[in-house]
Amino acid sequence: MTPQNVPDAVFHTRVRNPQIAGDNPFEWKPLTTHDIFAGKRVVLFAVPGAFTPACSESHLPGYEQHYDQFLAQGVDTVICVAVNDAFVMFQWAKSQDIQKVFMLPDGNGEFARKMGMLVDRSAQGMGMRSWRYSMLVEDGKIVKLFVEPGFCDNPPGVPLQVSGAETLLEYLQSRS
Repeated sequence: MTPQNVPDAVFHTRVRNPQIAGDNPFEWKPLTTHDIFAGKRVVLFAVPGAFTPACSESHLPGYEQHYDQFLAQGVDTVICVAVNDAFVMFQWAKSQDIQKVFMLPDGNGEFARKMGMLVDRSAQGMGMRSWRYSMLVEDGKIVKLFVEPGFCDNPPGVPLQVSGAETLLEYLQSRS
């Protein structure tokens, strides 16, 4: 099976600009999937939403905790993506003391939709969100994808069984 490429998408991020004075020294910086994945070995995990219980209590902290182990396996960066805007992703990372994992906002759900992972969570008042998954991407090609079971619209919850940091780390270690 030939690896599938990550879909083309644009992420609307905010970055600090040292030339901007005041309380909000940030400016918009669009990042493309090419900017993020080209020539790199990337671990990306997708969560249903910032500040949600499983995402905040185990999914995101697990990748932060194992970050250095991922780098030791030849990974260039570890990315958390969610269908949330840049402001929410920034505050979520701050509240969780995330220092290493790159927080990638997919505010419009473009990446989740093009990955085939966008689901309706309106029954919980959450709108359209990403399904939970993780993947290893090498130079823009999806090498391994771990998708949580039960993919559907409006589930009562989204499991965290196969997309956690430990699973992806074990996969990488088994390839060494």
